[in-house]
Amino acid sequence: MPIAAATAVNALNKFFIRQYPGEVAAWLSDLSPNEAVAAIVRIPINTVGAVWEKLPTHVTRSLLTNLSLEQGRSILMRIDPSHAALALRSLDSELREQYLERIEPLLAKELRRLMDYPPDSAGALMDPAVISFKADATAQQTLKQLRRYRATGGRFVVFIVDEQGLLEGYVNIQDLALANGKTRLSSLSRPAKIAVDVIASRKEIAEILETHKISELPVVDTVGRLVGIIHYDTLISAVQNETSADIQAMVGVSKDERALSPIPFAVRKRLPWLQINLATAFLASAVVGLFENTIAHITALAVLSPIVAGQAGNTGAQALAVTMRGLALREISAHHWLRMLYKETSTGFINGTVIALTTAFFVFIWSHNFNLAAVIAVAMILSMVAAGFAGAIIPLILTMLDQDPAQASTIILTTVTDCTGFGTFLGIATLAASAGLL
Repeated sequence: MPIAAATAVNALNKFFIRQYPGEVAAWLSDLSPNEAVAAIVRIPINTVGAVWEKLPTHVTRSLLTNLSLEQGRSILMRIDPSHAALALRSLDSELREQYLERIEPLLAKELRRLMDYPPDSAGALMDPAVISFKADATAQQTLKQLRRYRATGGRFVVFIVDEQGLLEGYVNIQDLALANGKTRLSSLSRPAKIAVDVIASRKEIAEILETHKISELPVVDTVGRLVGIIHYDTLISAVQNETSADIQAMVGVSKDERALSPIPFAVRKRLPWLQINLATAFLASAVVGLFENTIAHITALAVLSPIVAGQAGNTGAQALAVTMRGLALREISAHHWLRMLYKETSTGFINGTVIALTTAFFVFIWSHNFNLAAVIAVAMILSMVAAGFAGAIIPLILTMLDQDPAQASTIILTTVTDCTGFGTFLGIATLAASAGLL
């Protein structure tokens, strides 16, 4: 084939893959495991991510099992971390570790965090090697893939998902086996009315299985994407383990404080953080002390400065709560830090501007001093932007450092917002006073 023609064919292939990744993924899924491996290595590495994200979990599991470690590593390094974690979670632990050891350390750490669900959650109990199909697949194609991939995720049902992997329904294996080969799964499917979130507790799972008397419970992430399945026998074993853990907690083995934990235990857990909080309070006081002379000459500053610090604290707490919830629900990861910072700083700026105008209006009414109102307005905007930034970045940094963001974020944030609130207001007031504006 002439060079020009080969170049044109390659360009056409790349265009088709970018425009129709779902069709390419469906074609790959219908190949044998060896044929799928041979096909995916020929897809340009800069376009393979769009196709990979459309593949069902049982296919990505087969691909990572049959690809060389270097080929699999190249793919995992270029796809979204949430999809990479989903694929890695379905592998045997030994192969999973081999991949993680070859991936860039920061990404490997992020992937480990995404795969590390709380020990008592649905994510920790589920079988991630779940097999799923599109609604337009035929019974013959489905049975062929079930035999070919020897899927173990569903024993009595197969699940139906859409192009984004969102759970739509399920088909009983018996109905599938008895159906005409050309029958579409859409005509055999039943609605999936019952599913559980990956962070649901064992208690919630037990209640669902007890109420609905089902043997297999699909597990979905926060957007409704199918990520695993919980079998009834797995739940029974988990409940037995939980009972043993409760017995240990009753004799004081648990490291976590309970409502009726001994007083010395509670003191040991709480006192160090109170000491740290005291140190940060002294730091905020030191910032105020830097402007002692300004406050002495303009006493209104002492009255107004807590307003700025308080609004900054509230803004930071809002950003912190949203970020912490996103991390806990796996809606975001450290990979999304730039988007989170943009969102929270932008929100802080808009809210800060509105609050600043309101504050400036009342300060002017109270003091009849336009310059003082302008100073507090500028300080309010700056401090609320900084608070939004801090509320988003602090838990993300702690997560990247393998620290519990729930334990230390609040104290660090309080320090930042107090110092920023007092510092910006009193600092700007000092500059305005030295310029003769106050």
